[in-house]
Amino acid sequence: MHIARAVHHGEVSWGFVDEGLFFPAGLDDSPLQLSPAELASRRRESSEPVPLETVRLRAPIPNPPQFIGVGLNYRDHAAESGMDTPSAPVTFGLLASAILDPGLPIILPVFTDKVDWEAELGIVIGVPGRDIAVDDALDHVYGYTIVNDVSARDVQLDEGQWTRAKSFDTFKPMGPWITTTAALGAADDLRIGLTVNGVVKQESRTSELIFSVPDLVSMLSRSITLPRGMVISTGTPSGVGFAREPAEYLRDGDSVTVEIEGIGALTNPVRASVASPT
Repeated sequence: MHIARAVHHGEVSWGFVDEGLFFPAGLDDSPLQLSPAELASRRRESSEPVPLETVRLRAPIPNPPQFIGVGLNYRDHAAESGMDTPSAPVTFGLLASAILDPGLPIILPVFTDKVDWEAELGIVIGVPGRDIAVDDALDHVYGYTIVNDVSARDVQLDEGQWTRAKSFDTFKPMGPWITTTAALGAADDLRIGLTVNGVVKQESRTSELIFSVPDLVSMLSRSITLPRGMVISTGTPSGVGFAREPAEYLRDGDSVTVEIEGIGALTNPVRASVASPT
């Protein structure tokens, strides 16, 4: 089941997406609070569908209470970055203010020309928890979405920490919707890829993750209570721009698409900033 936020008749509404149609559900509360049975009931009761192209999709989790990134979580990406394979997940915070709707432009800051792409699977927490066992982790996962972990590489390397370099305004495209755990399970063998202007830059499978979805949920829950609506961006495979020979970065006029099997595709154009440097 795909669950989306979209502008429908001038208002943001939750609804269901199926075969190119958007089924408005008119949910007053977040669907993350509903059980699978309640979701199925709402799906049956939803109003008449409209073509998906007649609504404007919004980021499915626009203001997560926690937003965590995971670095170097594919062996091939660690290798291309010149880093050792981590023995434990490398985690860092991301700012919710960076989240961007599907279809809206990634804005290139005027003070960097090294803005890179990263295709990532995003975990959405549905049931809060602390000290979650690995075997119980999927009971706390509501579903999955797509994240493009856009990164200013020069800032990332100069500062020695990753939060700011990955949290500029518009640097976290997210969407196009949430696909429930009932449909994807542990999301442990899905094709994941990214194209720039239709040219393949990244191509892998989530089976190549070093730390799986249950691993990450369990590990993070040992130190913090995972709240409903939390998003965990699970890391990217090889093929990022800075590791290419020669290096490649996003430019004004580009179009970036991240696609994950079973979820869909997230596309955003790239535009130069019109702001003056400060």
